[in-house]
Amino acid sequence: MYKMIWLKRIFVIFISILTFGMYVPPVQITTNAEADSKEVESSKEDSNANQFNVFMQNEQANSLVDTFPVVEPDPVDQLIEQAKMQTVTKMGPKIASQIEEDFTASILPGIEEVIESILDNIGEEKVPYIKISEEQFAGYGEKIFTLYDIRTKQDIARFDVRRDNRPQEGYWFNFHYHVERDNYETHHALGEIYWSKDTPPKWMS
Repeated sequence: MYKMIWLKRIFVIFISILTFGMYVPPVQITTNAEADSKEVESSKEDSNANQFNVFMQNEQANSLVDTFPVVEPDPVDQLIEQAKMQTVTKMGPKIASQIEEDFTASILPGIEEVIESILDNIGEEKVPYIKISEEQFAGYGEKIFTLYDIRTKQDIARFDVRRDNRPQEGYWFNFHYHVERDNYETHHALGEIYWSKDTPPKWMS
């Protein structure tokens, strides 16, 4: 009897040794699976939230574009602005600083009016092909700029400024233009600005 008890104990110990570490509590497995599942769901929710935020930002950007559409610059206004810059450059800082006020008040409006009239006669579909020459003319020459067609390289109008030395009066700047239709022979007046009895400096000086 005593031997049987010991045999049972030895058998139990032997079984315990054989099965040691092989038993895994099912509760722990379930807990880990639930944690992994929650982590995946949380990751999906974060991803969905980020995608929604990006979508809303794009929608807001598109809405702003629709509300404030990009306005293309008017080609006529661009030509007039370039004409002004070319004329001021032609005069140079020494002359421009003294006659700028008179030029802005009496000459520039005439240049704008002539350019607008020429472009109206040309037709809206041809306006994008009309440009103003960018050459600079220093010294004593009359040429300010030329209005021309970039496709044909043909001049349409030529804008000049001449120095007139009138006895007992002094020097005047005579602004005028020539057009293609009369073969550039007629002087079409834009206006005059008085300088002084002293010889004016060279253009662009």
